[in-house]
Amino acid sequence: MADEDKYSVLLPTYNERENLPVIIWLLVKYFTESGYDYEIIVIDDGSPDKTLEVAKQLQKIYGSDKIILRPREKKLGLGTAYIHGMKHATGNFIIIMDADLSHHPKFITEFIQKQQEGNYDLISGTRYIGTGGVAGWDFKRKLVSRGANYLTQVLLRPGASDLTGSFRLYKKEVLQKLVNSCISKGYVFQMEMIVRARQFGYSIGEVPITFVDRVYGESKLGGSEIFQFLKGLLYLFATT
Repeated sequence: MADEDKYSVLLPTYNERENLPVIIWLLVKYFTESGYDYEIIVIDDGSPDKTLEVAKQLQKIYGSDKIILRPREKKLGLGTAYIHGMKHATGNFIIIMDADLSHHPKFITEFIQKQQEGNYDLISGTRYIGTGGVAGWDFKRKLVSRGANYLTQVLLRPGASDLTGSFRLYKKEVLQKLVNSCISKGYVFQMEMIVRARQFGYSIGEVPITFVDRVYGESKLGGSEIFQFLKGLLYLFATT
């Protein structure tokens, strides 16, 4: 393990007051047990449920060196949240994940080990190979997800098995370049990141993960997101 390696976890939040204490407790637990240097950057987009107030309490518990708060006034999208978080990140590796407990921090040590094995530019958590999977989704949701992934594989041939997931580890400079080159928003953004990574010749490693549907709160995938996804997919097909 390289002594100088530090992992900055970017946690964009919107109405996650119930989930945030749990996800941060789990992150601290797994990082402490594994001995990796880390920080958690919470980027709250003006949550009406006072997620930020909860985050301030957590900062008091775990310390301002480990929990960094970088709130924004309103919802401004994932891509800009990553750019905003990276400006304040002191790690040379960035981990992106959801704050809603759909991504379990226990997989992070596997991400780090996999990255070190092959010096990969990015590691992507995948639901579609090995022991990967989804818990808590109904048939329709699984069908949409599988269908979206299959369409993407056929049209874009990206060289990675799970394009729409948002549980990943990046070398910081790689993430910076990818975010700056992506123009998609929302659901398509994660997919474009992988497609651009392939274009730039970055190496991608994969770790099977179990995705668990939201514990508290409402899922944000609706008909309009599916339409945006298809539109974005066609755009990427036309431009890559």
